[in-house]
Amino acid sequence: MALRFLGKDPDSPNGGSPTLWQDTDTGDLIVQGYTLTDPAAVAEVGALPPGEAVVRIPVRMLQFLPKAQQ
Repeated sequence: MALRFLGKDPDSPNGGSPTLWQDTDTGDLIVQGYTLTDPAAVAEVGALPPGEAVVRIPVRMLQFLPKAQQ
């Protein structure tokens, strides 16, 4: 799998996350972000299958999604 960097949250302290990449073979998006920890939101999502996580992505990151379609 080769990843193409799409963008990093410009407001992230110390250049941390969230970050978006695209798998160049499949087109799938790869997300690094903050784990969803709000108890009410986690309860709303429900049980997750093994190996999955729910990640919070700030709306300001949507600017990088058009790059994924190029």
